[in-house]
Formats: sequence, structure tokens, C-alpha cells
Amino acid sequence: MIPYMKKKPEELWEEPVSSRLIYDGKILRLFLDEITLPDGKSSSREYNRHVGAVCVLPLTAEGEVICVCQYRYPVGKILLEIPAGKLDAPDEDPEEAVRRELREETGAVCDRLTYLGEYLGSPAILDERIHMYLAEELTFGETQPDEDEFLETVRIPLSELVELVMKGELPDGKTQAAVLRVARMRPAEAEQ
Repeated sequence: MIPYMKKKPEELWEEPVSSRLIYDGKILRLFLDEITLPDGKSSSREYNRHVGAVCVLPLTAEGEVICVCQYRYPVGKILLEIPAGKLDAPDEDPEEAVRRELREETGAVCDRLTYLGEYLGSPAILDERIHMYLAEELTFGETQPDEDEFLETVRIPLSELVELVMKGELPDGKTQAAVLRVARMRPAEAEQ
């Protein structure tokens, strides 16, 4: 039960009746489901099923975060983000995936990895679960981006990232959530 929730779960629950795949692409798997609403009426839901993803906030001993700048086609902008990527398969261990993405995008390997929780970016239309991590005790080698991945890595103090989030200048949701969680865990680095 969700804290502060007064209604019973069945007063909000939507029951699936049927599900139909309407598009099956490399990343997008769009479905149209017929459902029964809590009041017994029928409706439909369109949504995307996703294999899942990981993201990581790599924090150096100096309190800097290794971020990536990457063009995001759907929004037509270069965004500042923490390293992230999709799972190779639904049953892939998220910890293995996050270590892979960290190495590929930043060249870093970490000795300490802390799970920060799950992030749901747009749960009304997307079932993607992003597993968030903090990586520390970093050593660096060469980056190994995917062949269709063009990015630049930058180092930014955690305190400056917090300021960007609070000013509304860092629009990526997973990055906002991870930055604020780590800032709460590590107030000394967040205030430098």
C-alpha cells in the first residue's frame, strides 16, 4: 500500500481483457490493450513495452560527476545526461549492464557500485524500468561507444549539477533523479 493512500487498491485497479501488438521494432513494442476500469466500464490503453535500462552516476574522488553530452533525436537537442543504456535482454543482470555502459560511455571501471532504486520515466505510456546506480572508486581506460553512438564526456562537480537541476536547466529526468538522490546521500560533495 502506498503511504497516505486512502482508497483500496481495487478502487483504482484496471483489469486487462486483451492485448494486441500493433508495432514491433528494434526498441519500440507498441501494444493496444482492452481493459475494464474500476467502475466496470471498458476502455483501452496504448503503451510501449521496453526491455529495461540502467543509468549510473559516476562520482570521482574529487566530487565530479562524469556526464555525457548526446544528441537525442526525439527532442531535437543535445542533452547533458549521466551514462545510461538499455539491457541487452529482459533477464540481463542490471549490475552487469551498468558496468558495461559505464565502461563503454566513459571508459571507467568502478570498485564500488551502489543501487539507487528504480526510475519510471513515463509510466502512463511506457513500462521501461531504469535501474539507477552510483559508481565510485573509479579507474579510467578508453571509451567504447556503440558504433551508432556519438557523445562527449564531461566532468561536472556534483554541486553544479544540483544547481542545474534546481534551475530547471537539466531536463533529463533520470539524471535529475540520480543527481538529487546522490546529493542527499553525499551532502558534502553536493555543497562544494
